[in-house]
Amino acid sequence: MDKMKSIIFIMNPISGTQNKNTIPELIDKTLDKSLFNYTIIYTEYAGHAAILAQEAVKSGTDVVVAVGGDGTVNEVAKSLIHTNTALGIIPCGSGNGLARHLMIPLDIEKSIDIINKCEIHDLDYGIINGLPFFCTCGMGFDAFVSLKFASSSKRGPTTYIENVLKEGLKYKPETYEVEDETGTMKYKAFLISCANASQYGNNAFIAPQASMSDGLMDVIIMEPFSVMEAPQISLQLFNKTLDKNSKIKTFKSKKIHIHRTEPGVIHFDGDPIMTSADIDVEMKSKGIKIIVNPKSHEIKNDREDINPFLNAFADFFNDINSVREDIAKTSHRIQIVNKALLRKLIKKS
Repeated sequence: MDKMKSIIFIMNPISGTQNKNTIPELIDKTLDKSLFNYTIIYTEYAGHAAILAQEAVKSGTDVVVAVGGDGTVNEVAKSLIHTNTALGIIPCGSGNGLARHLMIPLDIEKSIDIINKCEIHDLDYGIINGLPFFCTCGMGFDAFVSLKFASSSKRGPTTYIENVLKEGLKYKPETYEVEDETGTMKYKAFLISCANASQYGNNAFIAPQASMSDGLMDVIIMEPFSVMEAPQISLQLFNKTLDKNSKIKTFKSKKIHIHRTEPGVIHFDGDPIMTSADIDVEMKSKGIKIIVNPKSHEIKNDREDINPFLNAFADFFNDINSVREDIAKTSHRIQIVNKALLRKLIKKS
């Protein structure tokens, strides 16, 4: 018979949008106590979750569960990298990016059921300027929105979308030099995102093809776009087809260096921080043990057509852009013909 595993639940009482008063009772009711000896510890200040997780590793704890949002998950996870202690997640935050990517249910009892199954995978994580991230990191508009979101008194998808819509059309793109294993390229970009997982959270899929087990990050460069193109980009962000947009340049890499014209904000798993003009991002292969949903592949298949309405709208905007491009090409050809005719008329006269 396998020995019982020790498990610690680290709970951030103030993260996210929901009340956590009932969670200890749900843990006691749902957790398989024939498999686990459990303890619940509450965080008391920013950074406390990381310290508690470090102490859990030192004491030989088998599993540490982050009960909270992406910030709490990041704090706990960074203390578990390159250890034998696995990360579990009970998602209670505003975005829940990593939990959503791993198909961990947002329902508390169902997420505890995933912990009971205790299927542990060795997965990748990344580092941006010395700061570990597990979902996404980036600069430009997404970091700017993270900064706005962090200072907002309200949380949740509505606040996120409000910030995006309010600030998006005012934001000025920056110039970046991006160096990877193949060389250096210069881009004028609205944002650059480096993704270990597929989404920011709230089912906003910035990198629909990203994998946490390939040892590589998906680098997404979003070029400047017009007001007419904004609805299409927004729809494609939420229906997993952003990589099909002509304004998106994407490639995979293990390590990149980015230079921008001046210091500014970056984000790691949605947490904003000011940093220098030079940014280094690197992936670490299979550096953290995480409890995953053993049925995640089945759920992904079930979700392929979850948004027919959004798909239809994305197709509609694609069609509009195609027509617009055809009109532009036709207009350009007409202009060339007109100029040729004008030159002939001038010669004859």
